[in-house]
Amino acid sequence: MTTVEAGGTADRRVLPGFGLRGPRREQHVLSREQLSALTLPVGDDGVVIGVDGSNAPAVIGLFRPSAYEVILVGGVWTAQLIALRAAATGARVAVETARHQAWASVAQAAGGGQPCVTVHPVGRIGPQGASVAAPVLVVRDCGARPPRSRLSAGPWQTTLTLLPFLGPGAERLLGAADLVGVQRVAPQEAALAGQVLELPPGEVAALPTLGDGVTLWGNRRRRVFVMSGPTGAEAQLLGQARRVD
Repeated sequence: MTTVEAGGTADRRVLPGFGLRGPRREQHVLSREQLSALTLPVGDDGVVIGVDGSNAPAVIGLFRPSAYEVILVGGVWTAQLIALRAAATGARVAVETARHQAWASVAQAAGGGQPCVTVHPVGRIGPQGASVAAPVLVVRDCGARPPRSRLSAGPWQTTLTLLPFLGPGAERLLGAADLVGVQRVAPQEAALAGQVLELPPGEVAALPTLGDGVTLWGNRRRRVFVMSGPTGAEAQLLGQARRVD
């Protein structure tokens, strides 16, 4: 996967949090004697969330053998898209929200009638029993100042906290996250995100001008702009990408 650096140059290094670091071609070449020892481990390939600046798939490796924290500063549309695509990989999704109606149709449509997406009132979500065979994505849609989660962090359980904007206490949340996504924000919010994430000036200046469906994903080491668009089935359920709910 190609990442886009601040200066606009392409870099083939893998963005931490995105995709898998696969072997180069030479490492696939085996001698006849080595073939008998070949094994093919199967693991998490991640969730495709859109395309990067080179129109290559942008993949987030959501589920890991340790707890993983993701912050999305943006609209519910992108959070719902990620939830649907995580469910499509076989993960269970538990949504903690005060906006039950906003998530009810997503829960009903996901999984072909199977309860793979469940919706819970704020503060009423119980242990999810995540495991390597049954990873869980917990989506916390609890406003700009979410209360402390009642769930204990654990392996194969990823928490995605949706913030509609950066309010008081946002520095702590952004600083503690493993991966942060920032959509279009006001200039003062862009400055705050730039300070916490150590963004270069060009990326800070770009944040207030991002189009609907565009998210800057990354951390202090790597970043990439991603354009998320729905499939036909997703568009019927969610509509087109939008930043404002």
